[in-house]
Amino acid sequence: MNREQIYAELFERLKAIPGLRTTSRKLRHWSDVDSSQQPALFQAQGRQIAAPGDPARGVPTKWTLLVDVYVYARTDGDRVPGTVMNPLLDAIEAVTKTDNPMQRVQTLGGLVERCWIEGDIETDEGSLGDQAVAIVPFRILAT
Repeated sequence: MNREQIYAELFERLKAIPGLRTTSRKLRHWSDVDSSQQPALFQAQGRQIAAPGDPARGVPTKWTLLVDVYVYARTDGDRVPGTVMNPLLDAIEAVTKTDNPMQRVQTLGGLVERCWIEGDIETDEGSLGDQAVAIVPFRILAT
């Protein structure tokens, strides 16, 4: 397993989403991202969970890599921030669509066993202002 290659491949797919003005693997707080730089997407590495294999039988350790994807969208005036955020969330979900028809999973081009979204997507669609924020939890299973 090559962690950097895995994280870089996921980021390459995410940063290709149309409409993004700023993308980075270095997380910034939304208050540090000017409205002219939004919509913005940031990928942040999280925990890495090991499930021991069995070296005597040639079974490698399985790793679950957790990644949070932060999305910021700011609007001005009467435009609802959710109208910008929702298509971006749809595009992020599309990144996890099957690339291996035999197994019906996203493998990041064969780098991993599976890459998917799991858990609550935390959102604030700007109901108290013009700033929308979403945090999308990814999981990646690799050996």
